Amino acid sequence: MTEQHTTTDAGFDGRLRPGTRPALLVIDFVRAYLTPGSPLYAGVESAHQACVELLQAARKAHIPIIHTNVGYQPGGRDGGVFFRKLPALACFEQGRHPDLAAFGPGLEPAEGETLITKQYASAFFGTSLASTLTALRVDTLLIAGVSTSGCVRATTVDACQHGFIPLVVRDAVGDRTAAVHDANLFDLQAKYAEVLSLQHVLDYLEKKP
Repeated sequence: MTEQHTTTDAGFDGRLRPGTRPALLVIDFVRAYLTPGSPLYAGVESAHQACVELLQAARKAHIPIIHTNVGYQPGGRDGGVFFRKLPALACFEQGRHPDLAAFGPGLEPAEGETLITKQYASAFFGTSLASTLTALRVDTLLIAGVSTSGCVRATTVDACQHGFIPLVVRDAVGDRTAAVHDANLFDLQAKYAEVLSLQHVLDYLEKKP
């Protein structure tokens, strides 16, 4: 009979210590994921509310805040294979569904916050995100948004690979099914990031020098 091993037994028990220069990254939290009937509706209302609270705390802490959304030229040519694989991304063709492409209530970028429009899953791929964070001397990236198994996961892995400490805020990310959400958070914690509760992150921001 084969023994089952925990991640700790297998040596996946490392911990990352948060740095002193955090930034918040809110990934793609637009109305397409919050509107019933949308092809991308994900039932992530609780994550939306947690993300609003996190964003307010980040503004109060005066840390850099970066938002991402997804946008394509008509026809999706700039989305390549990803656009062809996921037809629901047509929601984000320029001018096609501005209501779905709009940011979720309470998550609209404020003056002075950075907006990055991307075409692929990772917020780092083909964008200025890494250079922006480096120029700001950021060492820790708080990650919120949707979806856990897609753009959140891809961005978190790339954050690790670019040398930023990724802190995924468990309550402020969401996916279409709980099982997929939980499995991806489990794996991110094991290999790439620290997955923390909203309260833990709020305490971190409050105590930040």
